[in-house]
Amino acid sequence: MKATGVVRRIDDLGRVVIPKEIRKTLRIKEGDPLEIFTDREGQVILKKYSPIGELSEFAIGYAETLSKTTGHIACITDKDTIIAVSGGSKKEFLEQDVSQELEQLMEDKEVYTSNENSNQAMPITKNDNNQRKHNSQVVYPIVSNGDTIGTVILLAKDENTKMTDIEKKVAQSAATFLGTQMEI
Repeated sequence: MKATGVVRRIDDLGRVVIPKEIRKTLRIKEGDPLEIFTDREGQVILKKYSPIGELSEFAIGYAETLSKTTGHIACITDKDTIIAVSGGSKKEFLEQDVSQELEQLMEDKEVYTSNENSNQAMPITKNDNNQRKHNSQVVYPIVSNGDTIGTVILLAKDENTKMTDIEKKVAQSAATFLGTQMEI
């Protein structure tokens, strides 16, 4: 465990303030759910909770099905990282932090489809380095109980492939299904 050197007191209501620097580093925003764990030594551990992460095994299988069905790279994200990828390089995508553009898209609950293989593709990961290898994309938010909890992303493997209404509907169906699974 990494020491931060920051000491905080518990107030009369049992609250502890997590310093802004730590919240920023760990990408914890107001309203984000946290899991609380304790260990045998009496340590209290806070972990950012990912609802879609609870379905990670299911998400992996779903990404594989999407990839086989569409022939595209399929990624499923939570609000922070890519939790499942199929049809593409796991090293390039899996467990990578999502880009700020993708975070904003989730916050706005917007559907994104790139325009005809243009150079205007959305960066998916933070370390995308503007390498537009997958210019044809569909990104659909996963919404559960009115909150965006992740995305379903389809990326064309071939630079000459264009996303059609079929890919949009497939991504929408996947996102809707994953969102409803979280509500059960």
